[in-house]
Amino acid sequence: MPRRLHIDSVDHVPRAIVAIGNDFPDGHLIAPHHHRRGQLISGASGVVVLSTASGTWVMPPQRGMWIPPATTHHVRMVGPVSLQSLYLEPDATDGMPTRCHVVEISPFMRSLMTEAMKAPLAYDLTGRAGVLMDLIQHEMRCLPVLPLSLHYPAQGPLAARCMRFIDRPSVHETIDDWAGNLGLSRRTFTRLFRRETGMSFVEWRQQACLLGAMPRLAAGEPVTTVAIDLGYENPAAFTTMFKRVFGRPPLAYLGLRSERGSEAEAKPGSAFE
Repeated sequence: MPRRLHIDSVDHVPRAIVAIGNDFPDGHLIAPHHHRRGQLISGASGVVVLSTASGTWVMPPQRGMWIPPATTHHVRMVGPVSLQSLYLEPDATDGMPTRCHVVEISPFMRSLMTEAMKAPLAYDLTGRAGVLMDLIQHEMRCLPVLPLSLHYPAQGPLAARCMRFIDRPSVHETIDDWAGNLGLSRRTFTRLFRRETGMSFVEWRQQACLLGAMPRLAAGEPVTTVAIDLGYENPAAFTTMFKRVFGRPPLAYLGLRSERGSEAEAKPGSAFE
């Protein structure tokens, strides 16, 4: 069975990987903290919203998230969340990204993580558990990265403006709005924005809106309410954009409804209009 422990109580265990399971209620907040080890988490239900000084990552159900060693982060749970966590010694993270990422968790990797939870903390390095942990390290380096992150400028007025937008995102805000607010020419603003975030303003605005929608939908807010709050003309427009970016309608992507049902709710004339 998964061990409901805090990593600090077992961090001393002389093994490359420590596997721990924990359950969290809806709305649970974890204050800013960091771990000496790197961490791979995965959850079967609920949404995990993780933030650092440089960005936000949203982990839907059945996906995973990689957190490099010594990365200060805080976490919010949306819906009940049952997490499986693998904590890796820093010298066992070679080949892993040096920044946070949301990743795809294949059925095979999910099975490996489940088996890791069953192993003793001080597992036999030469036995089945030792081979299992070695295989996990190899598989972790192959996990596909998902487009579920939003990066912030490091500091200054642009960073503050981005944080205000995240609190109330809208697809109607424009480059000219922001440039004027910051006292910059349009050309200077667009160059600065891409340099600081790695994205164009339009791409970043869209990503902020879509990622901001996920926790609200997971918490049970209707698609129509979320879509209109974000500035979309109707839920069909929002669903079309979401599906273009993530490949599936929002509720299906979040595991809240079948794909057919999600598409039906976004059709003009539906109960969500």
